[in-house]
Amino acid sequence: MSKFIPSLETFAKGAVATAAGVTTIGCGLLYYGQNYLIYPSAFPPGSRTDVDIPTKYGLVYEDLPLRTEDGVTLHCYLLMQRKEISQSQALRIDCDEDQSNEEFAATRPTVVMFHGNGGNHGHRIPLARVFYLKMRCNVLMLSYRGYGHSEGSPSETGLCIDAQTALDYISSHPYLQKTPVVLYGQSIGGAVAIHLASRNPTKITALVLENTFTDLPRLVPHALPLLSPLSFLCHQKWDSASKIPLIPKTTPILMLSGVKDEVVPHEHMLNLWEIVSRRQGAKVEGEGENKEGVSEVGSGKSKLVKFENGSHNDTCVQQGYWSAVGDFVASLSRP
Repeated sequence: MSKFIPSLETFAKGAVATAAGVTTIGCGLLYYGQNYLIYPSAFPPGSRTDVDIPTKYGLVYEDLPLRTEDGVTLHCYLLMQRKEISQSQALRIDCDEDQSNEEFAATRPTVVMFHGNGGNHGHRIPLARVFYLKMRCNVLMLSYRGYGHSEGSPSETGLCIDAQTALDYISSHPYLQKTPVVLYGQSIGGAVAIHLASRNPTKITALVLENTFTDLPRLVPHALPLLSPLSFLCHQKWDSASKIPLIPKTTPILMLSGVKDEVVPHEHMLNLWEIVSRRQGAKVEGEGENKEGVSEVGSGKSKLVKFENGSHNDTCVQQGYWSAVGDFVASLSRP
């Protein structure tokens, strides 16, 4: 689910010597050790101690500690918009000169970033920088439990609590509570975003999902073919396929899919798009797809954009990726 995840198949092949060993070790690995494999927060080495800060990229930010309902402290970053930004590449927006920075921030969208399963949120600051400068969004960069400097150990239940904590913070913020909330999720972060939107249908304005999967058990046969008969032991479900129908059809969803994804097969994104399309009452199987590989439903508000040369970790640098995201975010303020 990111370039930092250990090779599951290599790991398994090195640990297994006999057919009996495959079954025994495979069961133990998949059931008891799956959290380590699914959430490799220590990869690359140093990810639990070395966390970049936004000032390294010229961004003003706030260290944001969030306390979850189960007593875990998450060390996140908050980038609030300002009327004047010195970087020349920043999008210029007319504003009332009597407005405060906080009042200006209240007029801009807020993006909550849910990163993939490897590394830490500091590795994704260049992505946050695009949202902040090119789209003039407020950005909350969530650091999951057990990642970076955040406390605790990661799990499906825990990450869902972390995401809700971030949304609750925005909902209670004196200025951010007035803003459209856009969830941006990469890989497993897409599953986090889908879960959060399904539980908070009136609080989420839109979703941007990159290279995510239908559910984890279905991913096991591709990620670890040797253990595919044991995929039923996967207790970390992340069943996005069953949660998308719970998201209102009026909520726009932008799906960004690398066709050459070697970690999450492209078919997973296609399957999720079919579910999104049915949610809109639309037909699927390529209907509405233009020559650029863009499919649309809901009067064009929900889209699937395919990047023919995109793999799991470089889809975000493919030509047209950020223009698609920027156009999508800009469209949220149009009737």
